[in-house]
Amino acid sequence: MGSLTMMQISKRGGIPYPTACRIVQTLIHEGLIEQEPARKHYRPTAMVQSLSQGFQADSLLVERGKRHIRRLTQKVGWPVSLTVRIGTHMVVRDSTHAETSLTFERYYPGFRLPLMDCASGRVCLAQLSPMELDQMMNWVSLVGAPEEQDMTAYVSVNTLNKIREEGYAAIGWGQHNLTPGKTSSIAVPIFRNGKFEAALTLIYFAAAMKQGEAVTRYLDDMKETAEAITEDLSSFDTVFERGEMAGMASMSIN
Repeated sequence: MGSLTMMQISKRGGIPYPTACRIVQTLIHEGLIEQEPARKHYRPTAMVQSLSQGFQADSLLVERGKRHIRRLTQKVGWPVSLTVRIGTHMVVRDSTHAETSLTFERYYPGFRLPLMDCASGRVCLAQLSPMELDQMMNWVSLVGAPEEQDMTAYVSVNTLNKIREEGYAAIGWGQHNLTPGKTSSIAVPIFRNGKFEAALTLIYFAAAMKQGEAVTRYLDDMKETAEAITEDLSSFDTVFERGEMAGMASMSIN
């Protein structure tokens, strides 16, 4: 049904309105449902795919990005991942952790990181308009876990402006992963049709090098890879639009 109001959910589900409210709030907290930014309509997120057995992240982003991230890992050695925002989290859609020995853990599609306290999340926040950022902060304060709500104090507008200007975000000694305090990360944005689509994140051992050294070594390669994925997404959209226009023209002639 796409996006629905709370009353429509109540009627379609055949459950009392208060019950629908409680269920929807729970599903929002779990990242399975999100509220539209501009109105009180609710819709499922991509996370619902993780409920099916044998979940495979086969979106256009993964299809177009996988060869690029594998090539980057082959070049630098460190694992990289593609993450998208779902609710108040950044969710891994694909990664190369299984293809390098320079990792403590393997991160599979569906792994979630808090939006406010990971490099990919801050890159995402930096691309939001002021109005969208205010809405996001309010959303986190309403449905986020207590630790997520506390993190909003560390995400200032000045910090996000700097991230947007420099084109990357970096987090040292990350705490919200499978090995807290052992890894650091750098993330750059990937765009589609001029809008933020995903984050490309490189993860390295925190004890291996300082953050500044890692940025100097790998940022250019990361930006180049992100730009290549952006171009691949754009070329697909261009071909798709031409095909649609040709189809419409053919129908008009017939």
